[in-house]
Amino acid sequence: MTCFSATNHSHAVVPVDRKQVWEALTDPDLLPRLTPLLREIRADGDVWEWHPTRLTVLGIGLAPVFTEKMTFDEPRRIDYEHSPPGTTERAGADGWYLLEDHPEGTHLEIELTMHVDLPLSRVAGPAVRGVMGSMMQRTGERFASNLLHHLGVA
Repeated sequence: MTCFSATNHSHAVVPVDRKQVWEALTDPDLLPRLTPLLREIRADGDVWEWHPTRLTVLGIGLAPVFTEKMTFDEPRRIDYEHSPPGTTERAGADGWYLLEDHPEGTHLEIELTMHVDLPLSRVAGPAVRGVMGSMMQRTGERFASNLLHHLGVA
């Protein structure tokens, strides 16, 4: 197995109060409805188990489940760190959300790094990272659109 990673960093001004954005980003029942490729989140306090839909990367099918340790600094920052509960998980994520007041609403900044173990050679790295980056970009765009729609500003 080889671990491949890709990172997406984005930011935007969301034209609503920071509290509304915070509530959406910290709701484990709502997030799967906003996030393409995410089927379910099972939350147990600050430990969230993420259940994506089945994915295919370069012909390899994955149905990963990964565990994240969530750290909430309300209403400013959410950090998440891959934290498997004593088991090996083939996928995980690390990153953060930063929410700041802005004259037009809330400045939202997001950084997400996805990691996935695949039975491929390191030589496949550029292709795998390209697929991962493209998938993350499209997912982020749909997430942004869905979040705005949920907040009533789409």
